[in-house]
Amino acid sequence: MDWIEGDMFGMAMPTHPEALRAAGAAFLTEAFHKIGSLPADNAVAEITRFEDCPRGSTGRKVLLSVAYAKPDPALHTDLFVKFSRAFDDPLRDNQRYEMEDEARFAALSVGHFPIDVPACYFSDFHHESGTGMMITQCIPYGEGRNEPHYEKCLDWQMPAPLDHYRVIIETNGRLGAAHRAGKLSPKIDEYFGFDREAAIASDRIRYDEQKLKNRISRYAEFCRNYPQLLPANIRAESFHEALMRDVPRFLAHEQAIKTWLYSRPKSIVFAHWNANVDNAWFWQGDDGQRHCGFIDWGRVGQMSVAQALWGTLSGAEPELWDAHLDDLLALYVAQFDPAQGLDPAEIRLEMDMLIGLLGICWLLDAVPLILREIPDLDEADGRRDRRFVESERARTQLHMLTVFMNLWETHDLGRSLDTVLARVEAA
Repeated sequence: MDWIEGDMFGMAMPTHPEALRAAGAAFLTEAFHKIGSLPADNAVAEITRFEDCPRGSTGRKVLLSVAYAKPDPALHTDLFVKFSRAFDDPLRDNQRYEMEDEARFAALSVGHFPIDVPACYFSDFHHESGTGMMITQCIPYGEGRNEPHYEKCLDWQMPAPLDHYRVIIETNGRLGAAHRAGKLSPKIDEYFGFDREAAIASDRIRYDEQKLKNRISRYAEFCRNYPQLLPANIRAESFHEALMRDVPRFLAHEQAIKTWLYSRPKSIVFAHWNANVDNAWFWQGDDGQRHCGFIDWGRVGQMSVAQALWGTLSGAEPELWDAHLDDLLALYVAQFDPAQGLDPAEIRLEMDMLIGLLGICWLLDAVPLILREIPDLDEADGRRDRRFVESERARTQLHMLTVFMNLWETHDLGRSLDTVLARVEAA
């Protein structure tokens, strides 16, 4: 299958790099005209670079450079092409639907958009087969005023982490505020409406009470065996006892928590689902201030504010959470019209509930994943050891486990659960 017709624009598009190379500049011109990213009186004159890009876990990718018949500084010549399909790799090809939301969002971002995203030149998706392609601006990390790309959960290598997170949170907040104010395409609601029942049904806790307690015991043993990897407050036996008491309570009240969380319309926003530093690019503007844009828009849509902020802050250091969370929540809320009623204290409570559920669902399984990735873990001198720098999976699992447990201990999620259950009962 070399070509397929997309659902949004009804235009035949290549499904893999070789078909795109054969189609050449003529296809690019037609596609760019179709979506409105290239003026009608201009054309792609030639392809000057066509280079396979092996990065990523899903479909094939290409670095593409073009020349235009009429050079225009507003048009990008270095482009990035992303296909949903990887016909030569069944495991990667099985993930082809991950690109569907991103491809639709990219097409809807053409023209005026309230925040910076990679300029989209063409994007479409064929839902029935899971086949799509996107052509966007290639972000020039480390060039000119652009900062280098920052990897996830390596914030201690990044200058001024707090300033970077402030910019990200402000940007994601401006996107949600623009949607609330009706400043985005009406098709955003058509393609990315909020499905409350699906949200409630997602990320179910997968284990019964005894299996959860077994995982807490395994975590406690991990703390005893590798104390150099975790801060003291989440290694304490008293904290492990609190987990044994309160984690089963989250399981018992999972449905009630989710119903409460997703029945608060003011707390549902349109947002980037995972706006961490690795999915952003930063630059210094003419005003001397740091700015950012977002890449990798998988699972974009309407979601709880808690999800949007967890996606942003999950890679931040525990010390940043401890010292600056309230200020960052206030910054997010400040992007919205006060009449819309967002309350930082309420968002903090919603985050406690969401992160508690997600952590129980996924992060209690982090310990065996870390041990599998780093067999000689006893030789690691801390979480900044080169072994974690070199292993993204081990690093991210340890980091997010640490953040989750630290939040549970510092926020006392058992007490937060009491607050929510009292409200549910009162209602």
